[in-house]
Amino acid sequence: MWAATCGWLGRLPFAPGTFGAAAGVGLALGLARFGLAPAAEAALVVGLNLAGIPLCTAAARRLGGESDPGAIVYDEMASVPLGLLAVPATARDSLPEALPLLFAAFLIHRVFDIAKPFPCRQLEHLPAGLGIMADDWGAAAWMAVALTAARWCGWL
Repeated sequence: MWAATCGWLGRLPFAPGTFGAAAGVGLALGLARFGLAPAAEAALVVGLNLAGIPLCTAAARRLGGESDPGAIVYDEMASVPLGLLAVPATARDSLPEALPLLFAAFLIHRVFDIAKPFPCRQLEHLPAGLGIMADDWGAAAWMAVALTAARWCGWL
């Protein structure tokens, strides 16, 4: 439960998903600053996301079997760094220059996670932890596209 709620962030009485996404931004920044090779960072982030499937399945069962309990925020925390893999680590590791990019990533991910554009809504109907994680993977994919377009246009 501690991992699925990201150290109990998911137990906060308001906006737990927002706090989970903020933790994901912090994780992405930390990974970028750690200086891993791009393939190693991608493997670590993908592994973190795949580990979320059984973790979120077990936590959802403990929380009463809801399809996506609000207290589980591991999916937001893990999917934000996944979407940020579309941005080179050098563009997201130096503060304060990276703050606009990281803030945009946070906002864009929250918008897509809440709005659930195609195929996010359909992905959340997958069974158990896979559904909990997959709709956020969809939000991360949309976030990656939006960030790539914004960077290409010179907005970020």
